[in-house]
Amino acid sequence: MALSRKQQGFTIVELLIVIIVIGILATLVLVTFTGIQQSARNTQRTTDIKAVASHLETYNAKNGYYPTFDNMNDDTFITSLKGLDKESTKDPNGDSYDFAATATATQYAYAPTPSGCDNDPDVGGLCTGFTLTWQEEGTAADQSVSNL
Repeated sequence: MALSRKQQGFTIVELLIVIIVIGILATLVLVTFTGIQQSARNTQRTTDIKAVASHLETYNAKNGYYPTFDNMNDDTFITSLKGLDKESTKDPNGDSYDFAATATATQYAYAPTPSGCDNDPDVGGLCTGFTLTWQEEGTAADQSVSNL
């Protein structure tokens, strides 16, 4: 009398199919997670710029003019803007708290208007406006906020 043995375990094809399915699911999770992170950083950029713009409007209301480019890159001046978190002047992907003349993927930009204003009526004139610019991650499109 011959005993029949029942096969136990999985075949190599079944194991390969499971590994492929796990790989596809892991890829989907990573792609989705990356998109969510980009979206969060873009939201942070918008929040930062709006906070800075709000403080600049308050500064203008008190002084009658907006800060110069040099003012915006002076730590003492930024500290004098009560309630503005220094982190708001740094792009989430950047390491510089200074504003650039033109926005990059890692740095915000500040441009007072008219160009060349220095808040000395006898030299360059008062800064009567501003534009804050940043680059949106994923599209590299420039976004901006100007004075009211």
